Amino acid sequence: MSSISTKELKIGYGDVTVVDDLNLHLPKGKVTTIIGPNGCGKSTVLQTMSRLIQPKKGSVYLDGKAIHKASTKEIAKKMAVLPQTPDAPTGLTVYELVSYGRFPHQRGFGRLTEEDRDIVEWALEVTAVQEFADRSIDALSGGQRQKVWIAMALAQETELLLLDEPTTYLDLAHQLEVLQLLDRLNREENRTIAMVLHDLNHAARFADFMVAIKDGQVVKEGDVERVMTEDVLKEVFQIDAQLARDPRTGRPALLTYDLLSNSREKTEVLV
Repeated sequence: MSSISTKELKIGYGDVTVVDDLNLHLPKGKVTTIIGPNGCGKSTVLQTMSRLIQPKKGSVYLDGKAIHKASTKEIAKKMAVLPQTPDAPTGLTVYELVSYGRFPHQRGFGRLTEEDRDIVEWALEVTAVQEFADRSIDALSGGQRQKVWIAMALAQETELLLLDEPTTYLDLAHQLEVLQLLDRLNREENRTIAMVLHDLNHAARFADFMVAIKDGQVVKEGDVERVMTEDVLKEVFQIDAQLARDPRTGRPALLTYDLLSNSREKTEVLV
């Protein structure tokens, strides 16, 4: 089972530092959700952990080895990545794109084996996109396309999955379908999963471990009860949050919230 961590990680663009001195360890065999406001660095951290961005300082370690010094194929056998806005070549079919997930496991001329085809068919089935197998990616809706990218990541058959906002473009039912699929992969196949999510209730519902980030720094990390609190949400998002218990899961859930400035204004009016 693969593990991934960062040590003294510094990430930036040009002269601008987005993340500085980040030390983070994602627990093996668990689902980790990363939350934080727009521009706080959470997607940047995930991209660096997946080797899409080279850090200015520090390292990312996969199973104890520096990830930026390993070969692409070696990394791809252990970790699959779904970026925030993936882009496929024009004219590619759904089946062709999903089959690309088998690349790290192929030899020679890269022809699909019977085992490869079985895994591709499985990935199409569990993501419920098998009916689109022969259709061009260009002809799909945003939600359908997102599920195809997830199928490709699953076809890669890795122990570690990193996903940047995997529910983007999906309606409520399909969001839940995707998150339940990832949860099932974790529970039944012990896959380690880390994902950036904007929906706080989804993040709390499906996480074993949560990380709250603000301005490139970890504000709080730990189990859901430790991170999904009114004080943490106030510090990270600048909101006055009211939490309740999800009647289905017993987890903390965001019931309602207001901007801190609005809360202060209301208090002044009452006084």
